[in-house]
Amino acid sequence: MRIAVYPGSFDPITNGHLDIIERASKIFDKVVVGVLNNKNKKPKFTSEERVMLIKKVTKHLPNVETASFDGLLVDFAREHSASVIIKGLRTVNDFEYEFQMALLNKTLDNDCETMFMMTNSKYSYISSSMVNELAGYNGDLAGLVPTDIIHYIKEKYKH
Repeated sequence: MRIAVYPGSFDPITNGHLDIIERASKIFDKVVVGVLNNKNKKPKFTSEERVMLIKKVTKHLPNVETASFDGLLVDFAREHSASVIIKGLRTVNDFEYEFQMALLNKTLDNDCETMFMMTNSKYSYISSSMVNELAGYNGDLAGLVPTDIIHYIKEKYKH
């Protein structure tokens, strides 16, 4: 069975993230979306909320699972029997950072490969931080995040 892990903060999940998940689900037998609990970041959504939002927008993909994790990505991949880490790329800057991380992960686990997937050009400008900033000003999120979760994001910013 070919299993891949797609890690990220997903704070919140965007249409760009969902595009990568959908495309990866056609290539791999199983895709595990790994929601990172990064101690260096202060996410707007809890890890439980992020997992819930991802599950909501991937329910049409029977071979996609979602789980949160702390610690090393290669350990999370190993726990899920994944041999591939998927990284979505929007820009050259993304590539430089992700290339370094791929080399580090390969050093930590020689059996785990990293696969880079280019973001669909119509989503290349979207980032979770941009979505959060826009939501904070009550901006229109249509086209940036899955329609099913817009009300959850807007609700988060009412408080």
